[in-house]
Amino acid sequence: MWTRVWRSCVAVLAGLTCVRAEEDACPPACACERGSGTVSCGVAAVEAGVPARVPPWTSTLIVRGREVTTLRRGAFRDNGTELDVATLSLSSNMIRVIEADAFSGLPRVHVLDLSRNRLEVISDGAFNGLLELRTLCLNQSIAPGAAAQLWAALASPRVRNLHRLELAGNRLRSIPPAQSGLHQLVLVNNSIETVSGDDVTRLDQQRRTRVYLSQNPFRCTCDLEAFYHWLKNSSQCPDAALLRCSQPDARKGLALEKLRGEDVDCVNENLEAVSYVFLAMVLALIGLVFLMVLYLNRGGIKRWINNIREACRDHMEVYHYRYEQDSDPRLANVAV
Repeated sequence: MWTRVWRSCVAVLAGLTCVRAEEDACPPACACERGSGTVSCGVAAVEAGVPARVPPWTSTLIVRGREVTTLRRGAFRDNGTELDVATLSLSSNMIRVIEADAFSGLPRVHVLDLSRNRLEVISDGAFNGLLELRTLCLNQSIAPGAAAQLWAALASPRVRNLHRLELAGNRLRSIPPAQSGLHQLVLVNNSIETVSGDDVTRLDQQRRTRVYLSQNPFRCTCDLEAFYHWLKNSSQCPDAALLRCSQPDARKGLALEKLRGEDVDCVNENLEAVSYVFLAMVLALIGLVFLMVLYLNRGGIKRWINNIREACRDHMEVYHYRYEQDSDPRLANVAV
């Protein structure tokens, strides 16, 4: 009897050992370092997409070049349990679609890197489940039509702990809506030409937010007046010294900090435009008066022109007669 019990215990222990070994196994085409808790998965010839099973001790999961295309709902729940991953990097995977609850099962992720993808569809609930998300990197990832979808997804109260949002290199033309609690907003190397007064007001209300705006093609005209004065009086833009004008040509390459107040003064610019218009109107009025004078004196002018023509004809006849005398010696002798 005791022998059978002993054999049963051994069998159970062996089964548990096998299950444990299977759970700790490194996924195909991945490199695992248990000491640092890092699982790094690269291009896989057999298995594409997110790795099916990740060791439970994983704290950093890096997946690159796997052509994931679509992050489906529960993409990281194949283990059947929640993972303790704190850093998740999914950069350079050609991801185009993020479905709702795609990151469920990852409640302890602090850093999510989705840079260098091509996000075209972002569900409103794309970031559900990321209760402790602090840093979201979306550099060179947002397709032109997906920006509004991203703002809607980030407006969810479930993304309430986000501190750093990176959106560099996405050809954005304006500053995104204010995110409550955000500490750093990276908008480097986009297509922002001007910052509206409403955007400046929102930034001023978010005093804790630091905005990085270098390598944007700012149009240094009076449309930039509110932003110019905000830069002068605020410390919320750490890279303010790197901001440069791209337009107009006369100010191309000039640092925004070196602009004068009158360079972006809408009142002066409007007065200058009005003065040119007024000058054009005065010149047009003078021209009209001159034409009216000519019209009213057309008879006298015609007589004056005829008199000049007759006088010119008389002079020409005299010159012609003298020329004939000089050219014919016989006429010269007769004259003598």
